[in-house]
Amino acid sequence: MAGTFNFNVVAPDGQVLNKDVEFVVVPGENGELGILPNHAPLIAGLGIGVIRYTENGKISKVAISGGFMEVVHNKVTVLANTAETAENINVERAQAAKDRAEKRLKERQPDTDLVRAETALKRALARIKAVS
Repeated sequence: MAGTFNFNVVAPDGQVLNKDVEFVVVPGENGELGILPNHAPLIAGLGIGVIRYTENGKISKVAISGGFMEVVHNKVTVLANTAETAENINVERAQAAKDRAEKRLKERQPDTDLVRAETALKRALARIKAVS
């Protein structure tokens, strides 16, 4: 297929995605990174967010919670801390996690781990965004 490249997403529990795609946008640590066919070799750290990819003209999404991406020889590999395709996300569970994290941040206690609560909120928001 002309104008495509292999896109592979792997998380600790196994392969999440392996497709030939036309375009990928990943949440880099300092902003989004777009990848087209024949991209120059690249290694980048990824943040919490949503990967968007285009396959046969259709945009799909994957929520990730950080990791790394390698681009080499027309192949993009994402090694994610966690990854869920939009179809596999439980929206009610993600909304409940968002509500819990917001409550924790709003009603701070002396023993509240703010970094953990903020990270949980970012992950929940990414999961919700991936579905919308």
